Amino acid sequence: MSKTLIKGAKVVNEGQTALLDVLIEGERIAAVAANLTATPDMEVIDASGKFLLPGCIDDQVHFREPGLTHKANIDTESKACLAGGITSFLEMPNTNPQTTTAKAYQDKLDIAAQTSWVNYGFLFGGTNDNLDEIKAIDPKKTPGLKLFLGSSTGNMLVDDPNTLKEIFSAFRLPIAVHCEDEQTIRANLAEYVKKFGDDIPMAHHPDIRSDEACFLSSSKAIALAKETGARLHVFHLSTARETALFQNDVPLAEKQITSEVCIHHLWFSDDDYAHKGTHIKWNPAVKSAADRQGLWEALNDDRIDIIATDHAPHTLGEKNQVYTKAPSGGPMVQHALAVMLECVNRGKISLEKVVEKMCHNPAILFSIKERGFIRAGYYADLVLVDTNHEHTITRDNLLYKCGWSPLEGTTLRGVVTHTFLNGMLMYDNGNIKQLNHAKPLSFNR
Repeated sequence: MSKTLIKGAKVVNEGQTALLDVLIEGERIAAVAANLTATPDMEVIDASGKFLLPGCIDDQVHFREPGLTHKANIDTESKACLAGGITSFLEMPNTNPQTTTAKAYQDKLDIAAQTSWVNYGFLFGGTNDNLDEIKAIDPKKTPGLKLFLGSSTGNMLVDDPNTLKEIFSAFRLPIAVHCEDEQTIRANLAEYVKKFGDDIPMAHHPDIRSDEACFLSSSKAIALAKETGARLHVFHLSTARETALFQNDVPLAEKQITSEVCIHHLWFSDDDYAHKGTHIKWNPAVKSAADRQGLWEALNDDRIDIIATDHAPHTLGEKNQVYTKAPSGGPMVQHALAVMLECVNRGKISLEKVVEKMCHNPAILFSIKERGFIRAGYYADLVLVDTNHEHTITRDNLLYKCGWSPLEGTTLRGVVTHTFLNGMLMYDNGNIKQLNHAKPLSFNR
């Protein structure tokens, strides 16, 4: 059994930072203590001056496989996760075919077993007509259900109120929702197409996919969850107004209704459309600086529970089209943690809070077994970071298949230096090991 001793790290875990050593034996953490003794059979890593974090768990990514692999695939995007300190991901069901049947779900697991560089799980997709498939989900192998209550691909828009109520009433695992009111968006889009045609200025994206569209949909979903007792998780909040819908007076494990915010909604504002254009076109839209500030406040006071990426790559050719033709979404996993380290350096959030929102809370919310914490007996998914190292994101150091990033040209202070996956050092200062050591996530249910 291999043994690795990480010496002298500033370990960030469960709300505290302390100078500790971490011993890895095989796939798991064997000990966490001060001044552990190295023996000749151990590989020793000097972590002096660095912070050791649990591996991040990204609960919302789109890796495009199967069916859309000209944009991305599980191999390329999970490798970018590894470089970014994300050791586990939950991938979304709007692929081709959609992950709305047991067969499609198993097909994704089979692909990931062969190609994923980090641990993997997949949300099952709900539609207006697959309730029987939803009821047959294995809770020990499936993190939860994803429902699109705003525009999506194919028939994944769940807009039948009776079906929605049935799903909320029948399903006891977390139900993750994309909340934007479709009728409001369609009416707004028609107004702007009438005025501008297809080439609508990007600055109007948050007017089309508006504050009202988000709030109306989130409010309805939360009301239905309260009525049915469903375990609701609202993805990618984008407005300050929505944050008032969530509570911060109970521990996460006791919450029935939770929320997340994405890196791009914390980093960009509508002031950036003039320079970034469709490269920062997301659904929900990046909104005002005041909305961004409201999201930060809700994140820090625990109305928002999770930080995720909504990593959703498209080719540059697709993104560089006019407004009505350019798809929404962008790649983010490789630099999500680095962006948050920069925000720590700017005093916007503590490192302990980043670990809570990117590591601990996804594990708690989705009942992920033995991951998300630095604890003896847990899998050794660990990330060493240097919070003083300054680096600039350029196209030539990207690992995404699409080959671009909305963060290009951004200089950040804080970088991932090492990523351990299931006890193996898989990423070491830019070098990725040629070894597939990933596992499917399992769940405590």
